[in-house]
Amino acid sequence: MKPDVRVTLRALVPTPRGVGVFLTDGQKVIVLFVDHFVASAIAMFANDVVPPRPLPHNLIVAILAGLGARVTKVVINDLKDDTFYARLYIVQETEHGRNLIEVDARPSDSIALALQQRCPIWVAASVWEKTEDASWALKQAEEQAAEQGDEDEDDSTPPSPPTDDRTV
Repeated sequence: MKPDVRVTLRALVPTPRGVGVFLTDGQKVIVLFVDHFVASAIAMFANDVVPPRPLPHNLIVAILAGLGARVTKVVINDLKDDTFYARLYIVQETEHGRNLIEVDARPSDSIALALQQRCPIWVAASVWEKTEDASWALKQAEEQAAEQGDEDEDDSTPPSPPTDDRTV
């Protein structure tokens, strides 16, 4: 059995219907599409932005902390009909001992929590193998962003900073 693949966030690319979340192991790139709301949370956590009021992911972490628990890893564990599935691995430490809790979750929320908690994101080997390499799509998006940046410079508008790889 092949081992799971550890990935990092490579980029977030807006599209008309959502945001592409590009994950990489340094060689292959995969993409998941998420809604704009969760993409905003992912971007905030990737850039260490603290919101003025708690967002849902902040609330989840606060509740977990109150229960003596924390997210320790995320595994994108399945792909069915172009839909990814994930599991949150949560460790709870109490006076009665240590418990490992697995929770089914959307990959988008899982990625946001992993970035916030600075825990690793893994992709199951079986999912990694059947997912197409999206390096070409990321390259195309980066080229379009660069072209847009050149147009923005002509308008004296500074371009947005690029999204760097984020190890979690």
